[in-house]
Amino acid sequence: MTQKISIAIAFLTGLGMIFIGARFLLAPEIAEAGYGIHFNEHGDYSFHYIKGIRDLFTGLLICLLILTKQIKALGITLLIGTIIPIVDMLLVLSKVYNGIAQAIPHISAIIVCAAIGTILLMPKTANKVL
Repeated sequence: MTQKISIAIAFLTGLGMIFIGARFLLAPEIAEAGYGIHFNEHGDYSFHYIKGIRDLFTGLLICLLILTKQIKALGITLLIGTIIPIVDMLLVLSKVYNGIAQAIPHISAIIVCAAIGTILLMPKTANKVL
């Protein structure tokens, strides 16, 4: 049961990443405001497109691993992928105009990736105890 709930949460996270990535690609200024960093891009959205494709890829990978029932690979991907929201959070917090409010989405992603990744890598007998 715990594993099924974890997989469902991971799938929703993957869909969320697809949305975030698509938003950075299609509406970069709106996505930028939600991310917590402000650029004087003067029409150059290179950062936005880089972040957009990274998030789109990550979301598609998570969803694909779930749809192909690659649960161990999903757990590994989520655990290793925790580095992305950690670095994103540090970038956001390094800006003087940001506070903890702008870091909350990144902190939430860290918790979800670490917890779900760990649960999915536990032996099935351990999952039944939870």
